[in-house]
Parts: sequence; structure tokens; C-alpha cells
Amino acid sequence: MATQTNTNNLGKTRDFGKFLKGVKSELKKVNWPNKKELTSYTGIVFITCGVAALGIWFVDSAFGQILKWIIK
Repeated sequence: MATQTNTNNLGKTRDFGKFLKGVKSELKKVNWPNKKELTSYTGIVFITCGVAALGIWFVDSAFGQILKWIIK
């Protein structure tokens, strides 16, 4: 395998700079939510996670009870 030269590293640095400029330009196009929307979306995420956690807990408890019943 051939060794890399310093010129190759310089090209990578330039490519990374282009990448960062592209990221910056794309972030300007993003439709960012306002404070009210952000609060609403955050609440929805917390509620959804809570419901999912309760559902997983319920199913896990049910399977645990079923396994205890089978083992006895």
C-alpha cells in the first residue's frame, strides 16, 4: 500500500472546508420552529416516550407473570 503524501492531506482539508460551507448554506434553508411550536413538539415527544415506556413496562410485566406461572 502506498503512503499518503502531504498534498493529499491538504486536499482533504480543502474538501472539509467545502463541506462546512455546504452545511452552513443548507442550514440557512431550514424552516426552524418558533418557541411555541418547539414547546408543543417537545411536549408531544415526552408524552409519546412516556406512553411507549408504560406500554413496554406493561408487556414486560405480563410476560414476567406468564413465565412465573409456567415455571411453577
